[in-house]
Amino acid sequence: MSSILITNATIINEGKHSLGNVLVNNGRIEKIEFAPCDGVQTADTIIDASGKFLIPGVIDDQVHFREPGLTHKATIYTESKAAIAGGITSFMEMPNTMPQTTTLEELNKKHQIAAENSLANYSFYFGATNDNIDQITRVNPTLVCGVKVFMGSSTGNMLVDDPASLENIFKASPVLVATHCEDEQTIKNNLKKFKEQFGDDIPFKYHPQIRSTEACYLSSSLAVKMAKKHNTRLHLLHLSTAKEMELLSNDAPLKEKLITAEVCVHHLWFNDKDYEKLGWRIKWNPAVKSETDRLALIDALKNDKLDVIATDHAPHTLAEKKNGYFQCPSGGPLVQHSLAAMLELVSRNILSIEMVVDKMCHAPSELFGIEERGFIREGYFADLVLVDPNLKWKVTPKNILYKCGWSPFEDYTFGAKVTHTIVNGRLVYDNGTFNEEAKGQALTFSR
Repeated sequence: MSSILITNATIINEGKHSLGNVLVNNGRIEKIEFAPCDGVQTADTIIDASGKFLIPGVIDDQVHFREPGLTHKATIYTESKAAIAGGITSFMEMPNTMPQTTTLEELNKKHQIAAENSLANYSFYFGATNDNIDQITRVNPTLVCGVKVFMGSSTGNMLVDDPASLENIFKASPVLVATHCEDEQTIKNNLKKFKEQFGDDIPFKYHPQIRSTEACYLSSSLAVKMAKKHNTRLHLLHLSTAKEMELLSNDAPLKEKLITAEVCVHHLWFNDKDYEKLGWRIKWNPAVKSETDRLALIDALKNDKLDVIATDHAPHTLAEKKNGYFQCPSGGPLVQHSLAAMLELVSRNILSIEMVVDKMCHAPSELFGIEERGFIREGYFADLVLVDPNLKWKVTPKNILYKCGWSPFEDYTFGAKVTHTIVNGRLVYDNGTFNEEAKGQALTFSR
């Protein structure tokens, strides 16, 4: 494995800006040298990072890469490649594939696919159902990021709606329980009202009223209640409402929190006024909601009630998405553009660069207990990303790498761009060129 020397970089790490050099050798960060540097170092590859940010690789704790069984939408190869171009070096993938990842056998099959095809590091959630508690209790805490519970139906049919099953999962899971929280009955009642008014042609702008604040809060509050009852390590995924922030606390360091929460890029970027222009492109579950909700999410990030920024990357083909409300599946692709979008919020003085690195790199590592990743530290795996903060680029179909071929950010011009991505000490992405011989590794967890 060749050595890499990154020189003259503005290192953004653990809340600090520092000018310096980083030497990568044998897959690890061998030396970090802050300015003034001691002298000239050599390596097989030298990257002059003058004027660029060097950050730890982004860790995305929620993606849907669709393999196996839904590979007309995406594959682990195509989406990990898009992720690498976007600065994501590690991902945690969801279980609602075909077949679903609800047995240890199917979990092992995913690991085999990723080992052969993923350009990024990987882990996979184990899927909960109403009747697979025997499988859940057998997962290996050092190899499985978490157990995913759909407490409201989403893409797929993994709704866990039996109270006794939920109790058992929260009581017995050997790993973190991650939840999709929307109350199914509330959604059904809302949908019935809008169907009576509009028939099958419901305008997309009513999506946040169908998958409403009430639906989110009823379900997420139940998850919190159960976690407190059973002392469960709970991670609330893709929270989307101001009201849900009442359920969260910032009175303890992240490592000590029993209950943590994630917010996704689209809930920080879009609001319900955007449905008029973007329609099906921003139909997600949970729904993009009001500007009041968006601002509340940003505020909760700043005061550490929200712990992680992720994507919920969930691609569908254009043919699938370009339909009426009932036929249009929820979800959209984001991994290639998530870091760029958050850096855009930095340029608008909405977030700080230190906070973006904390919530996208450091916090996922701490929250899940990922071993030796998520920070720029000597001895850690060399998962590193260089960003040019002044390189403008426009999102077009020609530069979109998702297999589905579209993005909700099409025609938007970002002000910052990932130029290099290093995974496990290998330069996997260099200004549009990929080294596809280098494959990611399975994440391991200290638990």
